[in-house]
Amino acid sequence: MNLTIVGPGRAGMSLALAAAAAGHAVVGILARTAEAAEQPAGSVGAAALAIGDELPPSDLVVLAVRDDAITAVAAALAGTVARCRAAVHVSGLAPVSALDPLADSDLSVGSFHPLQTLPTPEAGATRLAGSWIGITTDIPALKERLESLARSMGAHPFALPDEAKATYHAGAAAAANFPLAALAMASDLFEQAGVPWEAARPLVEAVIANAFELGPRAALTGPVARGDVATVKGQFDAVYRDTPEWRATYAAFVQILARLAGRVDSFDDVIEQWRVPQEER
Repeated sequence: MNLTIVGPGRAGMSLALAAAAAGHAVVGILARTAEAAEQPAGSVGAAALAIGDELPPSDLVVLAVRDDAITAVAAALAGTVARCRAAVHVSGLAPVSALDPLADSDLSVGSFHPLQTLPTPEAGATRLAGSWIGITTDIPALKERLESLARSMGAHPFALPDEAKATYHAGAAAAANFPLAALAMASDLFEQAGVPWEAARPLVEAVIANAFELGPRAALTGPVARGDVATVKGQFDAVYRDTPEWRATYAAFVQILARLAGRVDSFDDVIEQWRVPQEER
């Protein structure tokens, strides 16, 4: 396909590099100004474009802009897309209707959301291979083209209903960010114990592998899963002594684990007791 990328940031350029490597032609990179588009456009041999420029003949226009800017950018492009066939945005939350200004210009519209972290264009392009990409559109021909685009980059396309996007995006945010809170807490506890943080990596990697092989609930191990209240009390004592700033968070995590393990009755009393700082008991 011939693609025009609108928004040469991390997501847009990750897709541009991955698409070019897969044999597609990136024919245009569009930014606020042509000067801002020159360097990223040069990296994929595309034309550098600015808002208001007529877009080159494109099978797909990809809007990789902030969620709250999608409709405004689509409206700004509406008079410049006469030679384009379809457009998508890359938001996992915004509905396809955010592209209504382009649909009104007779383009087929949808969304194409990579379920992956894209820290830099180069790293993002590499990480797209093997990732999953949510595809939302009511147009069968566009759905087929988007699935083909995803597969050509080594990704796995899946259907993402518009009405499920908010729930899906909440799940994606939980998967991508909530574990980092637990790891930050673990890092501080390791530091207090004089243990190198790197020592946790094999354990964490094995736990994540277990979660995807067995399911997150079946992968639970440790004292909460066993119902070992005495051990958890000892952990609470250490947390409150050495990292009191994590007191409430640690108790909240234990409460969640107890619910998942079906051991709420065993841990409710000790959790409520240890939510309160020792000096206030």
